[in-house]
Amino acid sequence: MTRSAAIYGCSGHRLTAAEKAFFADVRPWGFIVFRRNVDSPDQMRALTDEMRDCVGDADAPVLIDQEGGRVQRMGPPHWAKYPPAEAYLKAADGVLRARELVRLGARLMANDLRAVGVNVDCAPVLDVPVPGAHDIIGDRAFARDPATVAMLGRAAAEGLLAGGVLPVVKHMPGHGRAFADSHHALPVVHADLATLDGWDFAPFKALSDMPLAMTAHVVFDAVDPKRPATTSRKALKLMRDGLGFGGLIMTDDLSMKALSGSLRERAEASLKAGCDVVLHCNGDLKEMREVAEGVGKLKGKAGKRAAASLARIVREVEPLDVFAARDRFDALMAGKVEAARGPDVGEAQA
Repeated sequence: MTRSAAIYGCSGHRLTAAEKAFFADVRPWGFIVFRRNVDSPDQMRALTDEMRDCVGDADAPVLIDQEGGRVQRMGPPHWAKYPPAEAYLKAADGVLRARELVRLGARLMANDLRAVGVNVDCAPVLDVPVPGAHDIIGDRAFARDPATVAMLGRAAAEGLLAGGVLPVVKHMPGHGRAFADSHHALPVVHADLATLDGWDFAPFKALSDMPLAMTAHVVFDAVDPKRPATTSRKALKLMRDGLGFGGLIMTDDLSMKALSGSLRERAEASLKAGCDVVLHCNGDLKEMREVAEGVGKLKGKAGKRAAASLARIVREVEPLDVFAARDRFDALMAGKVEAARGPDVGEAQA
């Protein structure tokens, strides 16, 4: 049976009866879990099993934001604490060693996620911050230049893929130049197209072969001065034709304040613009019902892209001696992960 072009969250550690009925009725393509949904490994496995049971698909995508640093939904005491993205380059002796560290960290994250039924990680961040930009990206960025971001972003993506977890590159076509936090306001970027193409867009072009991407709720004057990228046909066309991205494109969270209109209108506008799937994160069932009113079936080219992305999940993961790998990772990072912090990235933020 065809699924709907949506990804939804839930309210707690297990699905309520109402959530189960809703998910069974609308049959979303996937689900996303946040810190409010995480307690223990056994509980997580039970929750992800419940989600998939609702749609009758043992391979249904279950997403999480597991970047490390401020954005880590699974953490101590049951899972390791990972450093923020910028800490890798600071800890390493050069970019090549940083690349090794990033891949190893991502491979370990994938092992954590796969063990509890999570098969999609909303990482890596490919945004390239510029001086004076809002700190919402900050230490979540691997570096302050696009070439290094692209190199380390690919290392993270490859580590996840090797462990049987799909990466989601974000926030396309770039959030690093935004001077506002799109969770609370609509950022507007005034840079010209040549500047954007050589800086902000460059890491996304370099990783255009990835299976999944998440949009930025950011207006780019040079692309479309009237609409944020998520709801802009011009911006989605640029992502496809200009950046060469052929995978599935999902929205960032529809409940973020950068977007306007009702949740139904936001969903409709995003899909009409060219997004394949919409994302709603906060687990509010009333809001999810409103989103569902604006979401149709996942079919056509979007359906093919969705199927192709899931086909990238490896069944036989790269061998990993977990204890030895973690000892090596911790030894290399020891004492060198104290990066400057920005604002905490909370429950409704992806």
